[in-house]
Amino acid sequence: MRTELRIVAEAGRVAHIDARGGLTARHTGGDRVHLIGAAATPLGGDHIGVTVVVGPRARLTLRGVAATLALPGRGTIESSAHWHFEVAEGGDLDVDTPAMIVAGGAGHLNVTSVRLASGARLRLREQVQIGRTGERHGRWRGDLIADLDDLPLVRHRLELGAGVATDDVLGAHRALISELRYPDDRPAETFGLAAARLPLEAGGSLYTGLGDRLSDTSKP
Repeated sequence: MRTELRIVAEAGRVAHIDARGGLTARHTGGDRVHLIGAAATPLGGDHIGVTVVVGPRARLTLRGVAATLALPGRGTIESSAHWHFEVAEGGDLDVDTPAMIVAGGAGHLNVTSVRLASGARLRLREQVQIGRTGERHGRWRGDLIADLDDLPLVRHRLELGAGVATDDVLGAHRALISELRYPDDRPAETFGLAAARLPLEAGGSLYTGLGDRLSDTSKP
């Protein structure tokens, strides 16, 4: 299945939503939109494409009603998603959706690309859990590519789960909470041994917290 979702927010207007496939969205008040699953996706071989555009002086709060579950398909275990966010001058985007859960035996590749104007505001949180209860052998890779005007803001890649370079039967992390903020002038800070907030050279910050389960993973 191929899923395409596009949300465009403009100042003074209700966000426009165009959806087809296994994911849709609904207005839930003011500048708030919730993502809603319309079919079981992603299965192995599925692709999800989401584009969110916030225009000048517009605001959008993006949430979800339930976690997303990646499952292996009959022909392949790997599914993929591309999330693209654009925020114009004076725009404000807040994204905090429920977790992506990668079931045992499944693999999921996620690419998040961001383009910000220098006067934009962004909070973008991502949550990932490898395995349902009793499962530890799913696999996930996430690429974050963010630009501020024409300058690179951050390039970041993380992998979790079975077979990745950091995999360890005794102590490998299986949960991730990350958060990109712009602007943000707070200094670098660590939270225990597995979470840190780091300032970015062009402004903003990137928080990364790792754990075994999301319920016990440090949050920003």
